[in-house]
Amino acid sequence: MSFQISLEPGGQQFQADADQTILEAALAAGLVLPYGCRDGACGACKGKVLQGEVALVGSATALGDADRATGMTLFCSAQARSDLVLEARNVTRAGDIPIKKLPCRVQRLTRAAPDVMVIELKLPASEPFRFRAGQYIDFLLADGRRRSFSIANAPHREDAMELHVRLVPGGEFTEHVFNAMKERDILRFEGPLGSFGLHEDSQAPVVLLAGGTGFAPIKSIVEHAIHTGSARPMTLYWGSRNRTGLYMDELARSWEKILPGFHYVPVLSEAGAEDDWHGRTGLVHRAVIADLPDLSAHEVYACGSPAMIDAARSDLTAQCGLPQEAFFADAFTFATDAR
Repeated sequence: MSFQISLEPGGQQFQADADQTILEAALAAGLVLPYGCRDGACGACKGKVLQGEVALVGSATALGDADRATGMTLFCSAQARSDLVLEARNVTRAGDIPIKKLPCRVQRLTRAAPDVMVIELKLPASEPFRFRAGQYIDFLLADGRRRSFSIANAPHREDAMELHVRLVPGGEFTEHVFNAMKERDILRFEGPLGSFGLHEDSQAPVVLLAGGTGFAPIKSIVEHAIHTGSARPMTLYWGSRNRTGLYMDELARSWEKILPGFHYVPVLSEAGAEDDWHGRTGLVHRAVIADLPDLSAHEVYACGSPAMIDAARSDLTAQCGLPQEAFFADAFTFATDAR
């Protein structure tokens, strides 16, 4: 049995089988809904059921009681049980970039911080890998599990791919990266995945908001802007607990000299005497509120933990007038299918 799905306010329509998630059906129909983890944990695919019934399957940890009470659902975890009318913003048509499964070779491992490893992967020369700045890949593990990581380099770099991996205590894959992975190891991945990325048809001033290794997709976006000669105003707020967490601080500072209209604001939430820190402190999105109390004409692109994303979305829209549809996010989750 299949059901008709209608999306508002865009008016797009597609069919969904009863055993498909709404996200799966949309992607199969060539429509890209905002999404991230595809496991119900990040909340990027959250939308409202205006008419009809859905059933949640699998994990839906990003859907709170308040969301359920107002008719919200997660498109990656919801299956249609009737024809549906859904509220889904920022829906795009799938472009000409195919999703592939490819092998890659570990070319270089660099410990950028005690708990951050930069992995450079060599890609097959015979099969070009294309992606958009802000997207991610899934490593395909031998037991069928996946681990997701954002691509940290710009798309014009075709022969290699850079990833930033944070050590998760008890995390089998990340502990392997830090303790056992070697240069020349062979891995398999699928990508590109995700809908996060700069909306290049807009000229609105951009706020880039990163927490920890949420810096990785932001780095891809900024380096792409440098490569294309963008003159769009951008301000990067990068938050970390301590100074070592700003593991590419010098690189971010260098962008101010390279990219016109670019500004960088580092923020530490737990600066100690050992950090010798004289810059901004507190929660990173609070620094945005202090500097930019009127965001009504801006776009915000946020990458970090779900808690950071939720707080930023709530406070920036409520206190700074940021339109809901101008907040774009990629939440990094660290669970069974962690990034």
